[in-house]
Amino acid sequence: MPELHDSGAYSPGTPRLHRLARPILSAFDRQRLALIRRHRPPPGRLLDAGAGRGRFVLAAARAGYEAHGVEPSERGVRAARQIGADVQHAGIEDAGVPPGSREVVTLWHVLEHLDAPAEALAHVRDWLAPGGLVLVGVPNLHSLQAQLGLERWYHLDVPRHRVHFTPAGVTAVLRRTGFTPIRTHHVLLEHNPYGMWQSAVNRLTRHPSYLYNLLKRNAPLRTLDLPLSLAAVPLVPVAVAAELTAGMVRRGGTIAILARSPGGYH
Repeated sequence: MPELHDSGAYSPGTPRLHRLARPILSAFDRQRLALIRRHRPPPGRLLDAGAGRGRFVLAAARAGYEAHGVEPSERGVRAARQIGADVQHAGIEDAGVPPGSREVVTLWHVLEHLDAPAEALAHVRDWLAPGGLVLVGVPNLHSLQAQLGLERWYHLDVPRHRVHFTPAGVTAVLRRTGFTPIRTHHVLLEHNPYGMWQSAVNRLTRHPSYLYNLLKRNAPLRTLDLPLSLAAVPLVPVAVAAELTAGMVRRGGTIAILARSPGGYH
């Protein structure tokens, strides 16, 4: 249902304060690259499946990888090409990536959008050279913020999110498709601290994830949700500390799993 990804957080338009957010987004990309570099430093052929606007593809290319992306949204592909990222307009099932042609594939907050995540992982397995790496990022249904937020959890995002994973669940689907999980990361800069704060504030506001959607131009300015959200800003350090603690006890709001494809050294 492609139309779902032209609504909510995925609707077209430039977000408010996007220029101020660039250093933060760059920090997110650096952490994601660090998760890969430890096991597969550049150079190497990296494919970002579900590349969006191509930001990570560009960051990986600048870090020394031969980086490409595939993205089913035509709007995302246009935005990626405007910044110089090599992104093909295709979904995972029709990308036409040659078998064994990549050392690294990233699926960063992609699997939860798919009705058949195991089929997608089977395609990715075929794209990878023996012993290649896949990095999967997904929301964690077993997280502390999911339990606090309940139906107002920031990462629930139904109906755009089709499947929700626990760490055991995503590990099981990786193993079932032939991958060997190497490590699961719970302490992540991207999504997690903000997700904890927004999930807590969602219990107070009428519009779910109001501040986030306001920045994405999907929520009205003239609503009581604005002063409520601004009043909760001083609680950000508390949310950061709570999420850091949750991550340290393996209950992070989102997780990143690094796994190896069949046929390589473990």
